[in-house]
This record gives sequence, structure tokens and C-alpha cells, in this order.
Amino acid sequence: MLPLARFTVLDLTRVRAGPTAVRQLADWGANVIKIEAPEEVDTGKGLGGERHGPDFQHVHRNKRGITLNLKHPDGLAAFKRMVAQADVVVENYRPDVKHRLGIAYEDLAAVNPRIILASISGFGQDGPYARRPGFDQIAQGMGGLMSVTGLPGQGPVRAGIPVADLSAGLYTAIAILIALLEREQTGKGRWVHCSLLEAMVGMMDFQATRWTMAGEVPKQAGNDHPTTIPTGLFNTADGLINLAGGGQEMWRRIVATLGIEEQAKDPDIATDALRSRNRAKVNAIIQEALMKDTAENWIRRFNEAGVPCGPVYTMDQVFADPQVRHLKLAMPVQHPLLGEITLVRPPMQIAGVEPPRRPTPERGEHTEEVFREFGFSAEELAALRAKGAV
Repeated sequence: MLPLARFTVLDLTRVRAGPTAVRQLADWGANVIKIEAPEEVDTGKGLGGERHGPDFQHVHRNKRGITLNLKHPDGLAAFKRMVAQADVVVENYRPDVKHRLGIAYEDLAAVNPRIILASISGFGQDGPYARRPGFDQIAQGMGGLMSVTGLPGQGPVRAGIPVADLSAGLYTAIAILIALLEREQTGKGRWVHCSLLEAMVGMMDFQATRWTMAGEVPKQAGNDHPTTIPTGLFNTADGLINLAGGGQEMWRRIVATLGIEEQAKDPDIATDALRSRNRAKVNAIIQEALMKDTAENWIRRFNEAGVPCGPVYTMDQVFADPQVRHLKLAMPVQHPLLGEITLVRPPMQIAGVEPPRRPTPERGEHTEEVFREFGFSAEELAALRAKGAV
């Protein structure tokens, strides 16, 4: 049995942050029921990409899918009947929507005191921005990430992945697991919530505490690490490499590998603090030496010396790398309509556990099967269909 198989999750999420949270549970065996509105009443077509496209298939895998119209009173009643038997509900509506629908925590807890409701929003469940629409790039800007991303003087730059969405999803999944652990002691559920803004500020980590503790406003550092020197992107005779090393011992190894013992005698770069102050001179010395050999040779030599060093890949090169191939990060999944597709497996490994490989469901694919499991008769389901509730 998979680690989370005993938990049933009702998934009301869409786009990315919410589905990312739920996927963490689905990938380890939780019984996840993806709930979508019937096609004729769904006003959110296109959110999360085309159903058979890479994005949608990635974020909604390992779930079963049903349709249910929560705006219909019979649909809402059916949902609450499911809540009575579920463990977790996850939603990422604007904060006021769940109250209008009648699925706020107090509504669900009245049906099932053990239920855990997880909510993801753009800016938090209350406060002056609570009802603003949330979007990843807006959170990247407001959370500080864009101010430190990019080359010095270039102006703010968004990261190449939806960092706020993904981190909000991951933090929410952690919160759900914490609440499930607590419930084992208390027998009671919880409302847990996260927002794109909170997640983004949290992900700023040491850059954020440079301000909160030291009053320092971090600036763009480009491909140089903001505090660890020398760490950055360098040219070689035939391509780019990333080189990372901070501290006196790592500097000694870099010097020995590059053969720059004479240049390293410069008193301006004798200590870590001085190298930080004179980063441009350090980088110039390193850059001149690196042009004497190829990227492949430098990567080999630095790693043999215990200095972190690696290539800069495009996405196709990532999945051609022998270590990535060895780790089997590309995961084949059999889809009933698309044939074999390749997704990215969960990045963590639990010894002895093989994650499931269930493809993303079609809209309402498992409606009959799931409702039967929740105790609905064929006649009840037929009546719900006739009323447009499912």
C-alpha cells in the first residue's frame, strides 16, 4: 500500500498553485478526486492549459476525475455528503468564493469535524489585498524576487518558472501533512492556508533576512552569487560553466586547479572578505585562466578537486545528462488517448516505494465509479445528472 493511500482528498483546484499542492499527495498514493464543473457550466476553459497538453497532464496526474456543480443546491449537497467521508479538501478560489458557495471551513467542519480544508489565495485570506486576483508574476514582483533576478542595472526580471505558484503549492502540501499528523492526536481537523505572496516572501529566505536583520536591500547580482565569492557563470575555451566556491579552503582548491598561485598572492584578494569586496578582480583572474581549456575538462578537474562545477544546460540537454538518466527523472505514463507520454517523476525518493503512474483523467471520467464508492445509488446519480448537478 502506498504511504498516503488511507487519505481521501477532494480537489477543487485549478491552474497551478492548488494542483501542485494536491499533486504532492496524489504522487504518494492519496485517493484524490479531482472535481470539475460539468462542461456546459464551466466558465474556466483554458485555465491550466489544454487538457492534453504537457502542463495539464503534469499537474493533474494520479487523480480520478468527476464532475459536480457546486452552484446547484443538489450538487452542493452531494459534495458535503462526500466531505463527510473525506480527509482533506483543497481549494484555490478567491477568499470570498468559498463563503458564497457554502464550503468555508465552518461549513465543512459542521459535516465532518475531522476535515482539513486547505486554501490557497493570491494575497492571504484577509487584509487589504485579500480580494485581489492573484497571479504568479505579480507575486514575484511584490515578494522581491524580480528585484534580485537579472543582471545589475538591467531592471527587474521574472524567474523562468512560476516560483510563487510552485512554492505556495509545496508549502500548502506541507501544511496539510502537518494537520493530518496533528489530527492523529486531537481527532480534529484544521483550516490551513497559504498565499502566493506569503510563499514568495518565504522563498526569499536569506535575501529577505538580509533586510529584516541587517537592513540591507539586496540588489541584482546577475549570475554571481550575492554573498558567496567566487560563485558565478564563466566562459571557457568552448562554452559556459558554473563555478561555485566560498571560503578559504575552497579558494585554495580553485587556485590550485587553475594554476593561478601567483595571481592569488595579490593582497586585494587574500581573504574571503577582500574577495567579496573585489569580486570583479577575482572573476577576471578566474576568467582569464578558464579560457585556456574546454568546459568539459574544467568541469572534470574542478569536481575531482572537490569544487562544485557544472555545465549550463538547455532542457533537452538536462534529460540527456547521464546522472539525470540514471535517476530516471523522466517518467513514462500510459495515457488511454495519448499513448505513452513522459512526465517528470516526484523529485524525492522513498526507499521501497514506487509512485503511481495514473494519467490525468478526462473531465468526469470516474464520476460513476467515485459516486458509487461514496454510497450514491445509480438512481441518485441519474437524478443528479438530470438536474444538471453533476
